[in-house]
Amino acid sequence: MSLNNTTDCFIEHGLDQFVFPLVYITVIVISIPANSLSLYVSYKHIKRGNELGIYLFNLSMADLLYTLTLPLWVDYSLQHDNWKHGPHLCRLCSFLMYTNFYTSAAFLCCISIDRYLAVVYPLRFYVLRKVKTAIYVSGLIWAIELSGNIILLTQNDHSDHLLCYDRYPLEKWKATLNCGRFFIGFLLPAMLMIFCCQRIYKAIKSNIATQDHDKIKIKKLLLSIVVAFLICFTPYHIVMLIRSITEPQMCEVAKRLFVPYKITMALSSFNCIADPFLYSFVSESARTDMLTAVLIFKKKPRQSGGLNDVNAAPAEKEG
Repeated sequence: MSLNNTTDCFIEHGLDQFVFPLVYITVIVISIPANSLSLYVSYKHIKRGNELGIYLFNLSMADLLYTLTLPLWVDYSLQHDNWKHGPHLCRLCSFLMYTNFYTSAAFLCCISIDRYLAVVYPLRFYVLRKVKTAIYVSGLIWAIELSGNIILLTQNDHSDHLLCYDRYPLEKWKATLNCGRFFIGFLLPAMLMIFCCQRIYKAIKSNIATQDHDKIKIKKLLLSIVVAFLICFTPYHIVMLIRSITEPQMCEVAKRLFVPYKITMALSSFNCIADPFLYSFVSESARTDMLTAVLIFKKKPRQSGGLNDVNAAPAEKEG
């Protein structure tokens, strides 16, 4: 059993020793090969001039960067939340964790908007679906997220405890930062994704030119995006918001919210596993490319269509 002291607030951290290593090791084992293959597949689609590959490539890159920090978080959990790798590495790992959360949310949102424009407005906004535009948008997302989380690299911690980043009860400046993360980094992308998916679903349902198997592919992709986002990120952000509103300088609240906060944080790491499967098991060509990557030493990769095979025929009229 381990008790960590933060401003005289004693909370048992024994849960971490069992939950986090199990979750994080599972994520490491699956995420590294899955996202590596996703990088390869998305790169092939970029070469074919498919803008969707840009967003998928960046999504996989963000997941890999975060996954590479998980061994340190496993050690941290096994040591009963005692960080033994120095303050600089702690700040870097925290920085990469939150950067992954919100770059993932942003790129999932970009994928939803891209599909929305492709299906509902196939001609009117074609310029927004070019590879060059996707590169600019991706660069802007990285710039915003990196600058927004830079405070995690510059904040000095003068306390004498061994916790990495999290403090109990929550500090006021982190509570304010978390509220911004909730509304801008989580709620806004969630609303945009739900709006885009609803409009796409409505467009293909009323479009008699779209074949049934194409409709099924699109519905699976939309469902995958929404479910992956909501399951991985919603529980954590709800608990984070409750913490930020009620917990600062209140130890009893911190104790009550500790277990749900930790469990939902562990759940959020599964986005590194969910993201590679968003298109790999929906697009036939993406599945072919994934298989080709595994069997690359056995035969020459065969040509296949782009990810646009998940697009339905455009709606009969715009608007």
